[in-house]
Amino acid sequence: MAKICIFPIPGCVTFPGTVFPLHVFEPRYRAMIQHCLETDTLLAICHTEKQLSPGKQAESLEQALSSNQATYRPYDVFSAGRCELLETMEDGRLLLNVHIQQRYRLDQQLQQLPYQIYDCAEFNDQPISDSETRECAELRDKILHRLVALGHGDPTIRKSVKQLAESEEWQAKTDGQFSLALFGVVHFEPELMQEILEMDSAPQRLAQTLELLNDL
Repeated sequence: MAKICIFPIPGCVTFPGTVFPLHVFEPRYRAMIQHCLETDTLLAICHTEKQLSPGKQAESLEQALSSNQATYRPYDVFSAGRCELLETMEDGRLLLNVHIQQRYRLDQQLQQLPYQIYDCAEFNDQPISDSETRECAELRDKILHRLVALGHGDPTIRKSVKQLAESEEWQAKTDGQFSLALFGVVHFEPELMQEILEMDSAPQRLAQTLELLNDL
């Protein structure tokens, strides 16, 4: 089990192998980030199932910095990683990167207020067979070709795809790692991404990703 601080953000689904930039202004979440930095506690960025309690609408930056906003229930499966503080601004806001490392599943809640902390279990893939390994190689190749086609008129996408195709780091990724880290490059609707995050099969994730890319 791992003790993880939960940062529920509606519409945000994160995947291992990616970096999530974060701008933190609410008092409780600034305190949570400080706790993570001081204790080396993992931070989860979670898509949300529902709002548990509404927050007071902030009418100014000053109000936002001094009051807590809505509280949300996170999905049971999410990704977490370690915080890298980039800047503490004069008004107390924090700019940081979260280096997403692993998927987890909620287990037991340890703390609800002022921010949520859970004991969490790692969420891992099922082993894949030799035939599935061959299938994954074909799917990876098709995904890269589809990304090249989609990025034909976009220099940013072309650069990202070139990195995927040529980088030794990307080529060395396992099928599971590749199928998750892809989502640092491609994005779909949050509910679709959450569905993919919860899959425990690399071939299934790759096949679903290719199908979605082909529909674009």
